[in-house]
Amino acid sequence: MNTQDYKAFADATIAPAQPSRSRDNSVLPDGHPPIKFGKVGVLLVNLGTPDATDYWPMRRYLAEFLTDRRVIEWPKALWYPILYGIILMVRPGRKGKDYATIWNKELDESYLRTYTRSQSDLLGEALADHDNVVVDWGMRYGNPSIASRVDALREEGCDRILLFPLYPQYASATTATVNDKAFEHLMKLRWQPAIRTVPAYHDEPVYIDALARSIETHLATLDFEPEKVIASYHGIPESYFAKGDPYHCHCHKTSRLLEERLGWEKGRLMTCFQSRFGPEEWLQPYTDKTVEKLASEGVKNIAVFNPGFVSDCLETLEEIAMEAHEIFEEHGGENFSYIPCLNDSENGMRVIEALTRRELQGWVK
Repeated sequence: MNTQDYKAFADATIAPAQPSRSRDNSVLPDGHPPIKFGKVGVLLVNLGTPDATDYWPMRRYLAEFLTDRRVIEWPKALWYPILYGIILMVRPGRKGKDYATIWNKELDESYLRTYTRSQSDLLGEALADHDNVVVDWGMRYGNPSIASRVDALREEGCDRILLFPLYPQYASATTATVNDKAFEHLMKLRWQPAIRTVPAYHDEPVYIDALARSIETHLATLDFEPEKVIASYHGIPESYFAKGDPYHCHCHKTSRLLEERLGWEKGRLMTCFQSRFGPEEWLQPYTDKTVEKLASEGVKNIAVFNPGFVSDCLETLEEIAMEAHEIFEEHGGENFSYIPCLNDSENGMRVIEALTRRELQGWVK
């Protein structure tokens, strides 16, 4: 094939991404369904949420979460008897009560679902200048599932999908398991969409600036000056870190860059880890123990925020805003303030939009 023939062939077979449309049925075999193509999907994915706070929805959610090999790496022969014989008998009831304390009663759902849906809607509006982009959202555990939303995007004509795990700091138990679940579903598809994944953004200037603005704005509303401000990240077992997970390093880099952006003296911003589970040692220092220690040592005023969580959820609203607050006061602290996550705020959406636009380059004009 000479150069001229190749150019003619390429022009006839390779077309840029364009608004979705069905192919002309006249050129398809009889009975062939219409085909949509040419759209680009963006799928925001967060950790997950139970559908309700009573026993069985909680059990379904916890079972899916705690059987994920990225979350619990113990051998099944050791872990499953503990999980099904003890944990899933008692934990759904206890965690259901915890969820009930922070449930969005107006919409009858968790705030994680509320905020993730809102983030998807707002991102769709922000990307309205690209008429071939479709934005959707899903959950790694619970509903809507990643598989169902990938299928929905394909039905909309998306032959390219940007997968956005909503975790600033990479961990195998968060970012990787979202990617795993998407790829697992792709393995079942005859016609796979092309996939891109948004990388960790723990050190992206737009993210650091959004955190700093959120903190500065919140602290300006207080009638006291926090002596310490704690950045509380979700923990992981130390063994995961020892095996090469970069999460610990990502968290500390976020804190360092944030402290520099805020212009604070060394030591005012503290990095801690929360939500440990099971008998293993997890990343330290632990948030609850640190809050207790500060109060016992005479620190009277603190603020806590969760830079590793894109949306407020059980771990932020119940574990920090409520439990950590109680611990601080019980041990002599006086003023405690919880700084909300970025959620669907202007600062938060600036981050999500900037990263999405960057990663869509080459797929959209």
